[in-house]
Amino acid sequence: MRKEPRILHISTASRWGGGENHILNLCKEMDSVNHLVLCCRGSELLKRLKRESIEVCPAPLSTKVDLRFVWKIILLCKKHKIDLIHIHDTTALTLSIMATYLSASLPPYILSKKTSFPIKDRKRTLYKYNHAQIKKILCVSDITRQITSEKVTNQEKLVTVYHGTSVTKENKSEILLRPKYDIPQNAILVGTIANHIRAKNLETWVNTIDHIVNKMGHTNYHFLVIGSKTDRTANYLKRIKEKGLEKYCQFSGFIPDASVLIPQFDISLMTSQSEGIPQFIYESFYYKVPVVATEVGGIPEIITNGENGFLSRPHDGVSLANKLVLLSQDRSLQQKFTKISYQRLLENYTTERMAANTLAQYKEVLYGKNGTGS
Repeated sequence: MRKEPRILHISTASRWGGGENHILNLCKEMDSVNHLVLCCRGSELLKRLKRESIEVCPAPLSTKVDLRFVWKIILLCKKHKIDLIHIHDTTALTLSIMATYLSASLPPYILSKKTSFPIKDRKRTLYKYNHAQIKKILCVSDITRQITSEKVTNQEKLVTVYHGTSVTKENKSEILLRPKYDIPQNAILVGTIANHIRAKNLETWVNTIDHIVNKMGHTNYHFLVIGSKTDRTANYLKRIKEKGLEKYCQFSGFIPDASVLIPQFDISLMTSQSEGIPQFIYESFYYKVPVVATEVGGIPEIITNGENGFLSRPHDGVSLANKLVLLSQDRSLQQKFTKISYQRLLENYTTERMAANTLAQYKEVLYGKNGTGS
């Protein structure tokens, strides 16, 4: 009788985001696998996995090529007899490839490609993504797979595995956003869950608010971003002040389990300039909150403009503003969008389906296409 495969997940992220939520969901949904997660000491992922009683091992990571982390990969594989390594970010990929120089007995690798960023045309980068140790690259969307295929020689390694959200989770929170952040009860609350990083393009978020308030003259909206602040935050706040928008928007900072706050939003807004597919959109589908977003990455694969949400070009704050106002004023359109989105979620984008598709790729790497190992 075949033993349950032992999977080592590797993440180097310090903040919590969609990629870290993906790891958590895999570990919770895939109960036919023994999971061990290697992550950074002090990371949000480490804290969350401990709370969920998922087996996790921390390691120091002071630079992107920290040999202590590399040795930890090798030692864990030997100690726990790891069958397969699942790599979850680009720094984890670098460290895992480094490990192949120090050990000849590492198990096969699977890499998750969670963004639509092109692979850079650099010798070392191309070497990493085309390394023989990598048996599969799981792309978060079809567009991610297409972009990745431009730099990966063996196309058979590439497969699309959509992420998703749990359809059994609770939607209760002790945090009430309106009283906590002094948001008027009659204001239309437009929410965003995004860390303050370049890909999320919060410059366009500010421009969208500026157009709604200062150009269109609508003052009955309030915009809230939930997510970790960064060195970009000060510049966003400066622009908000210069445009006189302090009354209409704010940043909450990081809030654990922020997705349970989505039901308090009237509309979900994403202004990203680059994405795989944001977890925030899947969760907005689940909580039946209508979405206005940019047509980047895999977002158009799950939202059809005008059918189950509104899409605009990246950096186009005017278009986002116009569509957001239109949607907020049409209750029947909101209901149409959320009904279709929720059904699409149930049929295609649940964590149960994601875990089953991922497990199928694990088994193909470990045992062959017919799952027998023959």
